[in-house]
Amino acid sequence: MRTPLVLLLISLSVIASVWIWLGTPVHLVRAPIDPNDKLQCISYAPFRSHQTSLLSTTQVTREQIAEDLAQLAKVSDCIRTYATDLGLDQIPGLAAEAGLKVIQGIFLDKDQAKNRLQIATAIRLSREYPNTIIALVVGNETLLRKDITVTDLIATLRAVKTQASVPVTYADVWEFWLSNSELRDTVDFVTIHILPYWENEPVRAELAAAHVGEIRRRVAAAFPGKEILIGEIGWPSEGRMREVALPSRVNQARVVSEILDLARREKFRVNVFEAYDESWKREIEGTVGGSWGLFDSVQRTLKYPAGIPISNFPSWRLQMGCGLALAMLVFGAAWFTWRRRPDDAGLAAWMAVGLSATTAGLLLGVTAQRLVEESYGVGLWLLWGSLLAAATASPVFGAIALMSGRPSPGFLELLGPEGYRTDSPLTTVYGLVWIVIVVIGTATALGLVFDPRFIDFPFAPLTMAAIPFAATTLLNPNGKNIHPLAESIFAGVFSMAAIYVAINEGPANWQSLWTCAAYLLLAFTLWRVRV
Repeated sequence: MRTPLVLLLISLSVIASVWIWLGTPVHLVRAPIDPNDKLQCISYAPFRSHQTSLLSTTQVTREQIAEDLAQLAKVSDCIRTYATDLGLDQIPGLAAEAGLKVIQGIFLDKDQAKNRLQIATAIRLSREYPNTIIALVVGNETLLRKDITVTDLIATLRAVKTQASVPVTYADVWEFWLSNSELRDTVDFVTIHILPYWENEPVRAELAAAHVGEIRRRVAAAFPGKEILIGEIGWPSEGRMREVALPSRVNQARVVSEILDLARREKFRVNVFEAYDESWKREIEGTVGGSWGLFDSVQRTLKYPAGIPISNFPSWRLQMGCGLALAMLVFGAAWFTWRRRPDDAGLAAWMAVGLSATTAGLLLGVTAQRLVEESYGVGLWLLWGSLLAAATASPVFGAIALMSGRPSPGFLELLGPEGYRTDSPLTTVYGLVWIVIVVIGTATALGLVFDPRFIDFPFAPLTMAAIPFAATTLLNPNGKNIHPLAESIFAGVFSMAAIYVAINEGPANWQSLWTCAAYLLLAFTLWRVRV
């Protein structure tokens, strides 16, 4: 009794200590939105919930826009828009009523008829609201997307300038301005985007403000005499790492706050990207695409109120409590199994139970939070929910197997021909948990190999799941000598994916390295299975 009790107390202490550390809030010197100092300008798109700009049938209501603008007028004097269709043509009139200025966007792509309608609508609006619309942005990252040539863009800019009575500009990432300096004479001012997270060489959050200042000075030197508007700066609060760039609530608040402070000190214009999280972008850009807002998408609440410390885990007490409960459940399952066969379990088995319980208790809350953050649509909720359920069940079943001396189940015990299948309901459920983990794990591994840009790293649930199975396979071998083909193939996939992803993502991305370690542990477990 002494060994499991000591291990349980150590496990609970580790879980509590780590969660207290994770939940400790950060006090910033200045909040991103200072109630005593309004933002110069902020990007605004009104889409909520499952509204999307990808559907031509989307129509944003006047009431919805008015509600948003009344809120934004309290924190900014200006908004930047990106298009004029889907009901967005109502924004300038409502902005005038709210006392907001508008940098009006004109969205350009490969559809020439749609482009002409966008331009005509924006010019009409600039004439109807001359005291509200302060500039027209003709095209947003159009060159980056390769939707239009530089020659055609210049022609379009010149055509708009002949009809507009407000300043005209074009917006793109800063590299495209430096490589297309011929745009200089066709714009009244230069609008650049500097998003340190999306740079070709991503920038650490702590260095983002310095990076923005350096790039702005570089562009200003290349375009002497032209005002430089930073049309987009920001940082995501959720999503996958890109090398050293880590999305998080604390990092988002820090980056925006420090860049705005730099803009105040060096007196340059800056537009924050963006006002509200846009959930629909997760469909095409993953978790990170829908988490750039300073306000929540659904509740429209400010993420970082002034004077309130910021935590990456706002519900850490609940997450810690659930983790402690899961750890006790794992030890309880092990203890009840051991009570039935007290002579079969040794110190190694109890150590494995302790490791599984501690890992599960630490990562359950992280996995649950990432489930909420990363799930968009029924499909993803089912996918990540199934992985969470399997990862939660894994240490419990693993504890039972470790204490009873049973090996990890193989695929043949569930899916094989008569004579291989198990008659044990417990083994059947345990095997189903294992299949869910392997199948979903393989899907994520292949995604990170073939289309990694927007794929999140499932390091937390895979680690919860992999450790109990690996421990059971290592401590309870079945004594047979034949490598089953299915397990061998999956082991090869996980191994090759781990090597490729680790190299592709780079050594600075700890989310990637952790995920690759989980893949290798799964590969090790699969390789040791015998029939």
